[in-house]
Amino acid sequence: MHRLAGRTLKAATITRRLTSINAAHKEAGEDSPATMNHRLVADTLHGIRRSLGVAQTRKKPLTRDRIVKVLDALQGPIAAARDKALVLIGFAGSLRRSELAAIRVEDLAWHRKGVTIRIPRSKTDQEGEGREVEILLGVHDQTCPVMALENWLKVSLVKDGYVFRRVGQYGNLGPALGKDSIGRIVKRLVRRAKLANPNDYGGHSLRAGFVTEASANGATDREIMKQTGHKSIAMVHRYAREDQKDRQTAVGKLGL
Repeated sequence: MHRLAGRTLKAATITRRLTSINAAHKEAGEDSPATMNHRLVADTLHGIRRSLGVAQTRKKPLTRDRIVKVLDALQGPIAAARDKALVLIGFAGSLRRSELAAIRVEDLAWHRKGVTIRIPRSKTDQEGEGREVEILLGVHDQTCPVMALENWLKVSLVKDGYVFRRVGQYGNLGPALGKDSIGRIVKRLVRRAKLANPNDYGGHSLRAGFVTEASANGATDREIMKQTGHKSIAMVHRYAREDQKDRQTAVGKLGL
């Protein structure tokens, strides 16, 4: 564990890896050396938590107004088509980076209201049951996620396999995007749009933006969780509280 901490991994990441080790040993019917029942493991992890801290770095949400600014700064044309679809599908679907990267053409079911995306497996779906995410036609052409996805598939000529691909300097298509690439793309787009501090944003900003925007527009916790796949209401409320703090900070600077 000390070696992992030395690689600047977060305490939460180290804890997840210990959990995976425990699960693998349990499945094999063996005693795990990584349980908190072992005094050395427990003491070492507590020490790492004290040293590194346990607070997660929360990315700012990309809400609708911020997304419009990002879309205005797209550069392209093929990369722009991909980035627009990536941002709008990630936002409307409240998708994790890994879920966005894993979407395949075969997972898309088109219908008159939009498109249904089949997510075969996600972070909290260890059994692989999968879930469906609805993407509806937008009110405005500029921000319609369905039209953006259709346009990307049309200009890229992607007809099967992974939807989101790398785009080379001259517009040539490469292999599928990885989840880390999606985070870097979002950060780059935010920088181009000249939003405050690009380091505050990342791939998770799309998912956080959906929850923030949907909550502000009156969607219930149940409705939001159906789309996000969250298992805990507390996670949904966390985004709303962060947005409230931002608004309060802004109002506090009015000098009233």
